[in-house]
Amino acid sequence: MPAAARIVRLYVSPGHNYVGHFGREPGTHPMQERGEVECVAGHGLVGDRYFRPDPAAKGQVTFFAEEVHERLCTGRAEPPPPSVYRRNILTRGLDLAALIGTEFEVQGIRFFGTEESRPCDWMNRAFCPGARELLVGQGGLRARILSDGILRIGSVHEPHHPRNPLP
Repeated sequence: MPAAARIVRLYVSPGHNYVGHFGREPGTHPMQERGEVECVAGHGLVGDRYFRPDPAAKGQVTFFAEEVHERLCTGRAEPPPPSVYRRNILTRGLDLAALIGTEFEVQGIRFFGTEESRPCDWMNRAFCPGARELLVGQGGLRARILSDGILRIGSVHEPHHPRNPLP
């Protein structure tokens, strides 16, 4: 991974706004920005709507590129915040598409990139009309968490921070 790669923002949400809301109004669960998040192998991020005991789940955590958000915001008088995509980890300097099908490490925590986090029709409402089409192929990365630890805003190369460090 590039030495300059960074985690720019971290988010969790206690509930789903779009999953299970087809044909209805979206939910109102906010994305909560955090300075750090606890990753639990095979479960997800503590406090997030996708946290569950399913080691095979494809989307225990989602990554999204800040560069994509900046491109979509170009020319907008009042761009929405990057939380609008409802992804957990906003990165800078990472080729997320290249991580699909690979095991990779961020701050000492191991992940497996399962698939693109494909944009859905809700993006047209959450961001702007046509956003879904603009995000095809760059909607982010869904991943499994393979080891426990704490992710923090900063370099992707920061050392591992286990949940229960040994004395």
